[in-house]
Amino acid sequence: MSSRLSIRLRSLHSKGEKAMGIFLTSGFPHPDVTNLLLDAVDQGEADFIELGMPHSDPLAEGLPIQRSSTRALKAGATMESTLDAVIQFRKQSETPLLLMGYINPIYRFGIENFCAQASSAGVDGLIIPDLPPQEAPLLREHARNHNLDMVFLVAPNTPTERMNEIDLLSSGFVYCVSITGLTGTGLEGKVEQINTYLKRANEAILQNPLLVGFGIQTREDAARLSKHTNGFIVGSAVVNKIEHLWAQGNLSLPQRCQYLTHFVRSLKLTVNPK
Repeated sequence: MSSRLSIRLRSLHSKGEKAMGIFLTSGFPHPDVTNLLLDAVDQGEADFIELGMPHSDPLAEGLPIQRSSTRALKAGATMESTLDAVIQFRKQSETPLLLMGYINPIYRFGIENFCAQASSAGVDGLIIPDLPPQEAPLLREHARNHNLDMVFLVAPNTPTERMNEIDLLSSGFVYCVSITGLTGTGLEGKVEQINTYLKRANEAILQNPLLVGFGIQTREDAARLSKHTNGFIVGSAVVNKIEHLWAQGNLSLPQRCQYLTHFVRSLKLTVNPK
């Protein structure tokens, strides 16, 4: 059975449109506003949402997402509160939603229990950056049993043969990390090199859509990198935007959410002008 995520990505491809995925950290800046921010991103026409599971040691993340995880955990964010946010979101939206995070909290929660509860809450897929595909058979099995897509990552230093293998093990899409480094790293002076890599990845990934993330800070970045992929994912720039909005003491909560919606929509319009 096709997942909600696969259906959305196929529909966009058939219309010649690029998919836009938006990442935000569950519980940041406080667990009480996670659902308002999910709704704001949804109103901004995100094609799918990645909800980050806060972790004390987010290995692949740059400072913005590290800070957001630390702040969320200090504010009381938990796996349970993250799943509850998905339950509430799913009551009002059919936009695909994936959980992104690290394997240790899932081990502590229990792999089978985690997959069962995630699926029941309305999660569509999982992205676990520190879990190589060859070490993921147990999670893949339980994810498949609970109709959760498993998205794996490729990077500039991934050999083409390895890309072929990752494509076969993935479902939903393959996450193409644009640069070797952390989230939030800029793309200055690297665009030509990245484009060469994205062309290679596009030729190697045949079974799944290919979406690019890491380092996309502006609408121009999104447009440039989407040229050789099926779409793009923005994370650190969104987290930075949320952090900036919450630092503005003169803004009301509805205003903050409205500004976030406008920011997300501006990225969508760059690649898919209307």
